[in-house]
Amino acid sequence: MSTPETFDLHAEHHRVNRNSWLRASVMGANDGIVSVSSLMLGFIAGNADNSTIMLAGLAGLVAGAMSMAAGEYVSVQSQKDTEQADLAQEAHEIKHNFNFEQRELSAIYVERGLSKPLADQVAAELMAHDPLAAHARDELGLHEITRARPMQAAFSSAAAFSVGAGMPLLTALLVPHAWLFGGVIAMTLLALIILGSLAAWTGGASIVRGASRVLIWGAAAMAATSAIGHFFGISV
Repeated sequence: MSTPETFDLHAEHHRVNRNSWLRASVMGANDGIVSVSSLMLGFIAGNADNSTIMLAGLAGLVAGAMSMAAGEYVSVQSQKDTEQADLAQEAHEIKHNFNFEQRELSAIYVERGLSKPLADQVAAELMAHDPLAAHARDELGLHEITRARPMQAAFSSAAAFSVGAGMPLLTALLVPHAWLFGGVIAMTLLALIILGSLAAWTGGASIVRGASRVLIWGAAAMAATSAIGHFFGISV
């Protein structure tokens, strides 16, 4: 005699659950590596001494990390404010026009493919259980896994930027000045390949495409700032 099949609601692990922190972390690390490496290469190409190069890199790290944190916080907080305003409006409508909101929910399910009797039943049961959650999910498209989290985004971006920006600074500490230009370029390209590949693998995308995207744009940024440093740098 067979036993009834059991279903674990948490058996599947989807990559979309990682979007909230993955985007901010990858963006922060990429910006840290590219911006600080490019900044330092501009000074190296301009014949600056080691202390000036390190100071420029450290200033870029601090300024960039704070900028990333502030930018992510403001952006995601604006998204959260919009979500909360929509939820407040929906709660008001449910309180003062419950029957209309239930019919509206039923119409959404009909549009998605349910029969009218089944859609009415589903809407009625969900409205009896948690009407605001039902409308948040099915009318507004708000889900817990994609909900805006400003502080998480801010800290993730700042921390990732600092880690990325620390790589060229560490290179400048370990590599002799005569080899510094090539050393920073090599470190940056390698770090970008690893970062792009890791982000693509984590998100389930093509590793080659993920690595290529960050590599091309990083190389372009380094070339641009190196050219500026070369043409407008310090004469020695």
